[in-house]
Amino acid sequence: MRSTTMATSNDRLLFLRWTLSQTLKTLILNCSCMVTILTASSLLISFLVTLLITPYWIRRATFHGLTARDMHKKEGSAAELGGLTVVCGMLAGVLFYIAIDVFIYGNGKIAQYLLAAITSILIATIIGFTDDILGWKIGLRQYQKVILTIAIALPMMVINAGHSKMALPFLGNVEFGLFYPLFLVPVGIIGASNAFNMIAGYNGLETGLATIILSTLGYLAFSIGAGWVAVLAFCLVAACIAFLVFNLYPAKVFPGDTFTYTIGTVIGIVAILGNIEAYALILLIPYMAEFALKARGRMQKESFARVLPNGSLTLPYRKYYGLEHIAVGILRKIKGRALEAEVVYLLWGFQMIFALIALAYRFIILSIA
Repeated sequence: MRSTTMATSNDRLLFLRWTLSQTLKTLILNCSCMVTILTASSLLISFLVTLLITPYWIRRATFHGLTARDMHKKEGSAAELGGLTVVCGMLAGVLFYIAIDVFIYGNGKIAQYLLAAITSILIATIIGFTDDILGWKIGLRQYQKVILTIAIALPMMVINAGHSKMALPFLGNVEFGLFYPLFLVPVGIIGASNAFNMIAGYNGLETGLATIILSTLGYLAFSIGAGWVAVLAFCLVAACIAFLVFNLYPAKVFPGDTFTYTIGTVIGIVAILGNIEAYALILLIPYMAEFALKARGRMQKESFARVLPNGSLTLPYRKYYGLEHIAVGILRKIKGRALEAEVVYLLWGFQMIFALIALAYRFIILSIA
């Protein structure tokens, strides 16, 4: 009788454990589902806000004369400062994510990092906005831009963002200690914010490149478990896709330095917070090449092409002073002519190669591990 009672008690205990485990599994699945919904909602907000306010901005900017000539067309212009709508869209999605994460899930740990990131982004936006308002012919000098972008890195430095131990090719894990937040973080953010400003000047070019780079970094951040960092990247991707509707050839609005400085800053921040700096360096190789080409022209040569009477493009100089010039040269040799949209697509494809290299490198790292 006693053994029967003990058996019944053990059965009840096993049943209770099974019920508890199933309940926990259900809660975990529901929580994951809610997090997925939160992420999707944040991206949707970023996309819709940008999609809805960009036409309004185009009308207002055009009415007030905030327009610029479209350099690769015989005539015509487009609204300037379009990057503001992208920043608004991204901020709306990220702030929504923070609010739900704090008030619903009671998780305030990542809020300080995201708010510091937002502060850096807004500083970058102000610098880009100032440069846009002054005009690309009168705007800030190159050395002034570099000095001003030091301020962009300060919010990330003061919260000691990132991981001082970095995985480097051929060297493995390297511990940098205080050298990381005090030197590598500002160098990374300043470098990325200034680098992304180099390949530009063609309808849809900057927006497409930003989408490729940030999509890759967002996926890599997500793959290593830094989902909240991926949200920051993907919110900006969603805003870029919405903006591309109006920025793609023939463009109705230009992104401007307001856009490029913001994108470069986010690239640096995502790389730091996600501990994926090595992948970001791979993705920025085209910009290193662009810097080298511009350096041979003492940073004085422009990326624009020369427009022919038939609307096609030709090289403005005898030598190449940018990847854009190389793209024009390749198309003219292959097809006999180069159109603006084709130059953009070719450069997108070039950037995609490095995105695939970054993903392949990640796969190799996982295989070795």
